[in-house]
Amino acid sequence: MTGQKPSVLFVCVHNAGRSQMAAGWLRELAGERVEVRSAGSMPAEQINPVAAQAMREVGIDITAERPKVLKAETVQESDVVITMGCGDACPFFPGKRYEDWKLDDPAGQGIEAVRPIRDEIKARVQALLAELL
Repeated sequence: MTGQKPSVLFVCVHNAGRSQMAAGWLRELAGERVEVRSAGSMPAEQINPVAAQAMREVGIDITAERPKVLKAETVQESDVVITMGCGDACPFFPGKRYEDWKLDDPAGQGIEAVRPIRDEIKARVQALLAELL
């Protein structure tokens, strides 16, 4: 990662809530300093509308994002892989930095339940960013 822009991949099952919120936070906080990716082991049809609403409340628009399928190449091309409840679905490559963030799933939750998830993701992204940069 020295001398080049670090890349971070956020992975959850549907790539519709947690991983999209994390990617949104990292894009917002890092700007062009970090390459941001997200994917899901079984991607949903669309972004979770409540997750998108929670992010809009803090001025981050993730509505244009689309859930993407997790590919081995995407993992291989990333410096840091953050998983969020996808278990063993994520391919493992030696030499990569892996973290598993235990976070509640916003799927099926109302906005009151999703706000604390959004805020915890922000705190974790800020800590990650401090380590990367």
